[in-house]
Amino acid sequence: MGDNGHSPTMCLRRLGHEMRRLREAAGKSIHETSAELEWSTSKISRLENGLTKRPDVQNIRVLCAAYGVTDEQVIERLVTLAREARRPGWWTKYPDVFRSSFVGLEAEASAITTFELALIPGLLQTADYMRAIMRGARIEDPAEIERRIEARLERQRILTRANPPRYWAIIDEAALIRPLGDREAHRRQLRRLAETGPMEHVTVQVLPLSAGPHPGLSGSFVILDFPEECDRSVVYQETATASHLLEEQEDIDRYTALFRRLCDSALPAEDSIAYLSALADRL
Repeated sequence: MGDNGHSPTMCLRRLGHEMRRLREAAGKSIHETSAELEWSTSKISRLENGLTKRPDVQNIRVLCAAYGVTDEQVIERLVTLAREARRPGWWTKYPDVFRSSFVGLEAEASAITTFELALIPGLLQTADYMRAIMRGARIEDPAEIERRIEARLERQRILTRANPPRYWAIIDEAALIRPLGDREAHRRQLRRLAETGPMEHVTVQVLPLSAGPHPGLSGSFVILDFPEECDRSVVYQETATASHLLEEQEDIDRYTALFRRLCDSALPAEDSIAYLSALADRL
């Protein structure tokens, strides 16, 4: 997080949205701005899409001048965003582990809503569970495994920090009964989930196998909501080979409705915690 408490990834995203808004308000296309400043179109589009990792403060001032922005407060706000976007987040220590912008966005979220089809959600995994997943993925180097676990445990601190996000997870029962690691590791993982019961900001629900076919069978997803109205929610999906961030309102609405339908089919939170405790005891 930056010194102002904001994620640098989110600052970069806000900066890009603001620069696009100012360009469009000035009635200019990317090609027109590119020709005027003798910049490449990719330089402008990368900034607007939040892909410029270290935005140049002087470039922000040049763009403001090109767009006719004269309000010094507006300019200084944009410059501050650019400066904060250049600060390293804790996750930048692990570029080999976190390859997308998701963790930087997650760090700013006020609400995290997730459905998991095949695995325990990452923010609720024990170290032994993580280790078993990595071995299943044929990661053999012990040092690499421990480094990845270290990064993931650091990520989990979001749920125990001051002012944590509201976290709501629905987990397919198949992910809970699948053995990963030895029996004791499996039991500890289930108890870790059950221990979320008293946490007021965390809700865990189990989607039982008895629910039959359900709309979540197409895959897992995460919805991130943010505290500032200007920051649009995002949907995150991950596969074995790629990750995707969806930002269109149509996508947000579709996945929000999907989560509600899954919630209706899942066990209530209290019954889910009882189920998790009983399952752990039976192992």
